[in-house]
Amino acid sequence: MNDKSPKTGTQVIQSYLNTIDASPGVYRMLDEESRVLYVGKARNLKARVSSYARPTGHSGRISRMISETASMMFLTTKTETEALLLEQNLIKQLKPRYNVLLRDDKSFPNILVSRAHDFPQIKKHRGRKSEAGNYYGPFASAGAVNRTLNQLQKVFLLRNCSDATFESRTRPCLLYQIKRCAAPCVGYIDGPGYSRLVSDAERFLQGKSTNIQAKLAEEMQEASAALEFERAAALRDRIKALTQVQQAQGINPRGVSEADVIALYMDGGQACVQVFFIRANQNWGNHDYYPRTGSGAGAAEVLEAFVGQFYDNKQPPRTILLSDDIENKDLMEEALGGKAGRRVEILVPQRGEKAELIANAMRNARESLARKMAETATQSKLLKGLAEAFDLDGPPSRIEVYDNSHIQGTDAVGGMIVAGPEGFIKSQYRKFNIKDTELTPGDDFGMMKEVLTRRLKRLLKEDPDRTSGNWPDLLLIDGGAGQVSAVQQILTELGVEDVAMIGVAKGVDRDAGKEEFHRTGKPVKALRHNDPVLYFIQRMRDEAHRFAIGTHRAKRSKSVGASPLDDLPGVGASRKRALLSHFGSAKAVSRAGLSDLKTVEGISDKLAESIYDFFHEKG
Repeated sequence: MNDKSPKTGTQVIQSYLNTIDASPGVYRMLDEESRVLYVGKARNLKARVSSYARPTGHSGRISRMISETASMMFLTTKTETEALLLEQNLIKQLKPRYNVLLRDDKSFPNILVSRAHDFPQIKKHRGRKSEAGNYYGPFASAGAVNRTLNQLQKVFLLRNCSDATFESRTRPCLLYQIKRCAAPCVGYIDGPGYSRLVSDAERFLQGKSTNIQAKLAEEMQEASAALEFERAAALRDRIKALTQVQQAQGINPRGVSEADVIALYMDGGQACVQVFFIRANQNWGNHDYYPRTGSGAGAAEVLEAFVGQFYDNKQPPRTILLSDDIENKDLMEEALGGKAGRRVEILVPQRGEKAELIANAMRNARESLARKMAETATQSKLLKGLAEAFDLDGPPSRIEVYDNSHIQGTDAVGGMIVAGPEGFIKSQYRKFNIKDTELTPGDDFGMMKEVLTRRLKRLLKEDPDRTSGNWPDLLLIDGGAGQVSAVQQILTELGVEDVAMIGVAKGVDRDAGKEEFHRTGKPVKALRHNDPVLYFIQRMRDEAHRFAIGTHRAKRSKSVGASPLDDLPGVGASRKRALLSHFGSAKAVSRAGLSDLKTVEGISDKLAESIYDFFHEKG
């Protein structure tokens, strides 16, 4: 007997209407292979699902989605606000094809004025705000923070050295010589004087710079009248640096003290969102995003999804300025206000200074999308050329490039970079610390085998059906026939038979442009010296090499800077400094007797015994 009941479409959706009620909640639409097609939220689940059960009246995008729907899942919530938050979390987690998705969702850096020391340090900070001090941000990029810090040092002369460096100084560092620090480490400025500098710096970061400039100008006049020309010149330089900070920030709105300016521009099914950060009436940089538009969503849906996902792991400002209206503005304000613990206002300005900010952001979005589309078109041609040059089944959507780095086998690491239709995908880069202690130092074959084995085993475990988009279409290996043979052996052992692989070797003269390409069961191939595909492969190989070397250097630097004292239980930074100050070196601490350890300031008898046992049990 044949089952003629429909497997997908409106009738499948209709069948769920008797099992749901009018509660708010989140629904998922799945295809025949149980892959999530779409996640949505509803104030009334029954009403929303009923709308999908209608045979007509849908956009082309929604009609395609309905036709592919084979089953649905539902989660009810107490309020529609909860449903909105849950919807955005699920979208980021499941990445459904028909949803708008924010693909680049990194955190932003801040400036931290640390309060853990009598002479506060000013520095860049990214991540959880666990250190004591005052945080100012977000800034759109590390570059924006570094530029501001650089100018702040010229103006306010605050230290940026670590506490350990501060404590160990006996004479001022170079920053004092070039007038970037007041040298509190050697007593060239007292506590109250340094506190005034810190206070001025924080007032500037709060947008109160006008009074600071007036105060510095007054001090300069007094110094000049007192014939203290060197001091007057130093104050003049600080005023000049403060002016440069304000000029570098470009847009400094008078009537907008705290806001994120978010503008969307769409063209040809692609979207660019520009976000400008306005804090303390200052422009703290901008960042562009290229969200996936869910196979054709409109501007209101794209922008609403962007806002919901963007602030999922970020503190929203008091005001959000948008280029377009969103459907659930009141709901979004309530959700973001609950997250921030205060009122958050979403505006779509039509005139005045706020509208000018939006117009500027929109212009940036339009220009950024044009550049991105031009780059994507070029990248598509290169991927097509790569497929033709090496007889691939089609242009690869995901290329993984591997390289190793070490010095005579020490601090060995493997690096993987990823490239695709939109260029390098840096969020997908991975590093591998080589774990096999049996490897001969410098065994590149062995290291490559370990890296590829770990990578492919993880893919087989996490995504055996290859639905996540994380499986490579092409592997590029730095090496010749030997490397290709080693990797092919791994692919065969793991049953991965349909991933193409190319080994890139330097050739007989080891010159760029004379690369030889090795493939399993095929003759060695070379490309024309001026072939764009050759340049493309060289860029990918060089990027993998850069990433692997950078990872290796970071590991080596960490191991060089490591101290046996780092692992001592109950010994933090201040006690470590006390031990080093008393004994002179970590080695001397490890050899110290119990009675000597007990004489160190801040080390109790019990802790001294613990330190002594730590080193002597290890020995």
